[in-house]
Amino acid sequence: MLIAQLSNPQRVQTMVSGFKKDQRGPYLDIRWFCEDGTIRAPKDPCPGIPGHQHARYKDEVNALAKTEHIFLGQILTNTLYSEFWDNDKAHSRLKQYQLEQYLRAIDNGWINRRAQYYRGAVQTEDENNWGIDFYQWLLQDTAAIASQYFLIRQSAKDIPHLSDNNTAQLVRAVSKEIADTFPSFQDLRVKIHGSPDEGDIQLVRNFKKQNQDHIPAFLNPKFDQLISELTTMYRPFRVSDFDADRKKLPWESDVAISLQVFIDKYPNLATPGERCQFISTIALMLPQQMKEPMSASARLAILDISIKMENLLNNEASQWQAGSLNELMTQVYCYVQAAAAFGFLERWEWEQLRDRLQVPTENKISLQALNDYSESSRHAVEWGAGMVRSHYMPVTNLYRDFEPLASGFYDDRVRSSVLLHLGQAVSQLGDAFSHEAGFSNAVLGIPDQSSIHGLNPGFTVGELVVVDESPDNIVLSPDKIYVFHQPPKDLKPVAGIVTVSEGNTVSHIQLLARNLGIPNAVISEENMVALKAFNGTKIFYAVSNKATVIIKLASAMDSSEVELLKQKKRKEEKITVPIERIVLDNPHILNLNQVNASQSGKTCGPKAANLGQLKQMFPENVVDGLVLPFAIFRQHMGQTIPGYTTTYWEMMNGIFAAGEAMRIAGDSTARVEAFILRGLDSLRILIKKMPFLPAFQEELQQQFQNIFGQPMGKVPVFVRSDTNMEDLKDFTGAGLNLTVFNVVDADKIFQGIRDVWASPYTERSFKWRQRYLNNPENVFPSIVIIPSVDADYSGVMITKGLTSDRDGDITVAFNWGVGGAVDGQAAESWLLHSDGTNQLISPAREATYLKIPATGGSTKVQASFERRILTPENLQALRMLAAHVLQELPQAPGISTTGPFDMELGFKENKMWLFQVRPFVENKQAAASAYLQHITPEFNGGKRVSLDLKI
Repeated sequence: MLIAQLSNPQRVQTMVSGFKKDQRGPYLDIRWFCEDGTIRAPKDPCPGIPGHQHARYKDEVNALAKTEHIFLGQILTNTLYSEFWDNDKAHSRLKQYQLEQYLRAIDNGWINRRAQYYRGAVQTEDENNWGIDFYQWLLQDTAAIASQYFLIRQSAKDIPHLSDNNTAQLVRAVSKEIADTFPSFQDLRVKIHGSPDEGDIQLVRNFKKQNQDHIPAFLNPKFDQLISELTTMYRPFRVSDFDADRKKLPWESDVAISLQVFIDKYPNLATPGERCQFISTIALMLPQQMKEPMSASARLAILDISIKMENLLNNEASQWQAGSLNELMTQVYCYVQAAAAFGFLERWEWEQLRDRLQVPTENKISLQALNDYSESSRHAVEWGAGMVRSHYMPVTNLYRDFEPLASGFYDDRVRSSVLLHLGQAVSQLGDAFSHEAGFSNAVLGIPDQSSIHGLNPGFTVGELVVVDESPDNIVLSPDKIYVFHQPPKDLKPVAGIVTVSEGNTVSHIQLLARNLGIPNAVISEENMVALKAFNGTKIFYAVSNKATVIIKLASAMDSSEVELLKQKKRKEEKITVPIERIVLDNPHILNLNQVNASQSGKTCGPKAANLGQLKQMFPENVVDGLVLPFAIFRQHMGQTIPGYTTTYWEMMNGIFAAGEAMRIAGDSTARVEAFILRGLDSLRILIKKMPFLPAFQEELQQQFQNIFGQPMGKVPVFVRSDTNMEDLKDFTGAGLNLTVFNVVDADKIFQGIRDVWASPYTERSFKWRQRYLNNPENVFPSIVIIPSVDADYSGVMITKGLTSDRDGDITVAFNWGVGGAVDGQAAESWLLHSDGTNQLISPAREATYLKIPATGGSTKVQASFERRILTPENLQALRMLAAHVLQELPQAPGISTTGPFDMELGFKENKMWLFQVRPFVENKQAAASAYLQHITPEFNGGKRVSLDLKI
């Protein structure tokens, strides 16, 4: 079970504020905790048995941990290792510990603002020993190292675990001696003993200076000694320090030999560039070596070596200034390799990138190759940042509800890593390419614009809204442009979208945006911060067909852009969905085997019709199914509503008629829409309680038995919406209506049918239809009922290259579990080129995935990224499927397009299952816009650029 949303953030916020003012912070008192489980008073030590002295938590802190799984002021000593590792909760407790260390560092102790001087609350030596023992326990597990290397390595930066040495012992001893003689030093002594850090050096210096008139002369040498020992303890790292780590490794192991080579060779390297490349090369072998047979102590030493190497590389990188294009590309390669070495990329991901990032051996590179190199390097930055985001954003969001400062944790984690240097190098490379190609982004004059990349072409004007909080808490407006970290899954109509997380190109949100010409671009975290200065400003926003982006103040639009928006408004003709063909006189359940594409929009929606067509083409790869046609819905809507004198159908028509009367009478669009939405909300509630006709209930039970071979209540099924207002020629409608996941009980299946019938009347569904359709009220839902397939991994395939814009290519996006890619998950995405090569666009970075047990419902499972989702064999199978669909499906009756097509599918034990096919609909006006073509001048891909080009 993973962590849910906090039930009462205000209560926790009040608690945190109180702790900051409390001398004991989150702690109640000091006690002895004995090995036999007894707890004794501070002056009554454990009698003849081992024990530890530290603080107890306040009752409200314990209650918060129990009820909300939020752990404040964590003391490691005596904590059970498995409880701290917190595997069942996605390691939340460990991550909270890391987040709290950050909050303490930036907010003067945070909840321990005064308690950091609470003597005896935390014993540094005990915490350190606990950390060593924790890693001795954890690092025995090779599987954990493989699946959670990034987290384990990051945790070692925060959890104390260094073997105690004479310097640390001297610091504690001398500080105690000073405090015993000079009591006003006691608070600082407690701080040094309980939560020491490098800042203690200056604190001691300041204390000595401020109290110089009162400190006895004989104590001055003690202060000098304490400052000297603290300086030694926190001195900069030296390469010779690796000697101590070397002794902890198996003597003849590859890692020990490589480390010795590093120690010997590193001091003789002449430049920062040479040193960075040497560090990244040696560091890359460390994650692999940790999985070799060796002691947990040796594995911990490898972790420490890796962290020290990252610090060393960060220092060297700050001095490495690339002078040429060749050196800049060398920098990028080095930093991406280092990102893999330090866990920000998985090893298999690095292997996918490695060849694409090799610096050419000849002295020139084509402009197209430079563009490809720049794109690959930009992907590496996104993948690395996505690794941090996937691990820490859930716990950051949890804390952000009661402590806004938690928002900075993600950025701090990224900026203190090699990703900072990689991002800077990639930005420079993007600038170099843009200069040579003769075009670039133009976004309000903010810095680092080469990080900005268009996803969906389009143009619009509207107020810019930068959303720093959870997007699910925002009321969205159709005439505003929103900047999100990640857009909400149930996105309502908006004018434009900008995101920090790229997500995936085939989610329902992205398909809607692409279909409707809603501009969408991805930016960096730094770009988002810069855009906050323009929050609330009216802007013009355009994304070109080749991913360049323009954002300018609306007041700065030129005459051609003003005219462009006028033309767009005139051309935004709404679509009228024909209903004359709908067959409503046969309200009987259909076998999916009897349905084909020609029935789309007549007896049922395109989802059922096209799935039936797929069933005929691939009978072994499509499950059996039941189809509830439009006629059954219409028949039930003709019933009189219990307690009313009108039918459901009459109520629905009355709502729209009254709204039209208001419009004619001169009421504002907003008032009319609010009136209709209130009426539809009432109708939706009534439909969800609608009685079923006895004949329908009996028929469904009989057909369920006939087709699925078992009675209702024995087979888990999906109840999928399928309206006449989706997958149209100019409107996709993807994801607007309800699918009921994995229901077993007969009562839940029947209720699922009601819920699906009601779903077209939700605010979100209606608003999207109202914006683009002339007759949104004429929606007819049919339903597809199919057995659940608990896919090992699932996703979407589009028979077109979305990033390459080539019809011969194929775009694929998958996640583990069911429902992969469709809800905006950070999916594993591939571009399958027409020449037979496969290009990884992005690895999966979704923290969880869904599994559907045979008992019904769904469960969230923690994801890991150490192995790819789609095997080479899977990709080849998808190629063959795409070829077959493109050849056969356009010939089917009722299919009016030759492609491309959008398919949802999954793999279970390596068998492919097909769940849906629809035409892939793009916005032709956006694609053909002369303005969008104008802002992306075609560049000469064959132009040769010298690698000696000065940077």
